[in-house]
Amino acid sequence: MATSESGARAGEPPLGGQDDTYVPDPRRWQALSVALIAAFMTLLDVTIVAVALPTIQRDLNASAAQVQWVVSGYALTYALALITAGRLGDAFDRRKIFLVALAGFVVFSACSGAAPNITVLVVARLAQGLAAGFMAPQNSALIQQLFRGAERGRAFGVYGATVGISSAAGPITGGIILALASGEHGWRWIFFVNVPIGVAGLLVGRRVLPHFPSSQRPHLDLPGILILGCGVLALMFPLVEADAGGLSRLWWLFPVAAVLLTAFMMRQRRLVRQGREPLLDPRLFTTVRGYASGSGLATLYFIGFSGVWLVFALFFQHGLGFSPLMSGLAVTPFAIGSACAAVIAGRLVERFGRLLTVCGLAAVILGLGGTALLLWFAPLHIAPWVAAPTLFLGGVGSGFVVSPNITMTLRDVPVHMAGAAGGALQTGQRLGAAVGTAALPGLFYVTLGHQNPDYRMAVVVALAAGLVGMAAAFVLAAFDWQRDRGARSPHKPCPDEVANSPVHSRQS
Repeated sequence: MATSESGARAGEPPLGGQDDTYVPDPRRWQALSVALIAAFMTLLDVTIVAVALPTIQRDLNASAAQVQWVVSGYALTYALALITAGRLGDAFDRRKIFLVALAGFVVFSACSGAAPNITVLVVARLAQGLAAGFMAPQNSALIQQLFRGAERGRAFGVYGATVGISSAAGPITGGIILALASGEHGWRWIFFVNVPIGVAGLLVGRRVLPHFPSSQRPHLDLPGILILGCGVLALMFPLVEADAGGLSRLWWLFPVAAVLLTAFMMRQRRLVRQGREPLLDPRLFTTVRGYASGSGLATLYFIGFSGVWLVFALFFQHGLGFSPLMSGLAVTPFAIGSACAAVIAGRLVERFGRLLTVCGLAAVILGLGGTALLLWFAPLHIAPWVAAPTLFLGGVGSGFVVSPNITMTLRDVPVHMAGAAGGALQTGQRLGAAVGTAALPGLFYVTLGHQNPDYRMAVVVALAAGLVGMAAAFVLAAFDWQRDRGARSPHKPCPDEVANSPVHSRQS
């Protein structure tokens, strides 16, 4: 198989090829639209709530630590569910799991909007994040299952655009909702808006999503699920508690996480050697071309990508006195550039491959670096509008990063493990986002000072820190591009097509 690049580890059997016979589904694009609606809602809910936290805190008479869990609790349970949910989708019918999770997301969104106190709201958000985590890996797996070749690139292009827009549009969407739903309870519509959209997605999804019964005998590594869950929890918990001093109080959980995650991977390798079905097949990282580097790139990129939005919100709202709506409008050029570029990138990825992400990361670094310089030198009252062109350049670059990286990372993954692979990829993204949203605003406040706050210096230093993560992703992408150039011609058929051709005999 073309998926074997470096060979499996000693004692590990080779990774199996594609085990399905591909027949294009006539409703595959309609099915994709349902997946995109779900992806948009779940990712939007990571950031949309941030602009409403002061109103929620005042309305529910909550403490700062309690209200922070409305955001961080959602992110925590979202990340906890991803890999296990992906494996469940691979082992069972991912259509059923997707629809059940979407229904749960709708119900818990309604519960969040109707919450009478902060305790109920936090619990509802934890459940909402869990439902989102069960949906997310089914989205990328559905694309793997429904599309092949150039169509898959276009589908991932639209999916990547959705990821980019939903991550960047959270602040402006939240600001618009708060502006339209005036009054002390206006924040509740941030959650209620998911209900009609989710119900529509359910109705359409029941009609157009095909069944994907697994050809495998269902088997779940329950001890592995427990070890992995504890490891991810130990890794994420100090990060989501960063605003309450979690990094200084709970630092000891990081080595605990390292031990647990190492034990998890050792267990997965042992299961593979024994011929049993692992929760996350380690051969994804050792033999599937581009998967390990793509997952690492996504983690590094999301450190800067996720953190800069909170930094911009802090600078515009506290430093310049912008309303949440105006703060969101100030970063709209980035979202527009990202959306347009991601769709275009989906059509070019089969031709240019990893080169797209190299060029995209260079554009992001130039765009956000230029934005930092303009915010430093330009008069404050016009700085956000002067920086619009550089933000747009950064957005175009981002569109050429997220969408092609998803395609390049998952393109050689066998369909029967697409859910677990997509879940692991998104877990890396969520981990990077957690690091970025903890580190960059923290650095902003440390630089800002208390007596004579210097908002210019704070935003420039925080943006520079985010660019470090993006620069590391650029180095990794450039290395992978150079290695990839001689490995396969960009016009060579995708592995799914080769594996399913009549003349192809699967290698073992």
